[in-house]
Amino acid sequence: MEYKVYLTQDAYSDLSDLYQYISETDSEESAEYVLSAIEKTFSKLAELPERGHYPRELKELGIKDYREVLFKPYRVIYRIIKKRVYVYCIVDARRDLNDLLSNRLL
Repeated sequence: MEYKVYLTQDAYSDLSDLYQYISETDSEESAEYVLSAIEKTFSKLAELPERGHYPRELKELGIKDYREVLFKPYRVIYRIIKKRVYVYCIVDARRDLNDLLSNRLL
């Protein structure tokens, strides 16, 4: 049975910002490619959401409610609740995520 994947408002904003940034600094074709690849990641989450691992920053705090999958260099951070997957963040893995995760997830 497939899970349903939902994006939070923050995740939608992340996608929009990411698309805009790549369009401006590279090309619209590159932005479309990244967006399409991330959407494929969502499809894979619908099939097997538990394949992700715990984000290191949260695991160090003993928090195992969230998981992440990577589409390098991007991290898709989500939570599984019953048969639903809620995506909270889509962020560049090269960023320091402690503050972001604290503000959005805790």
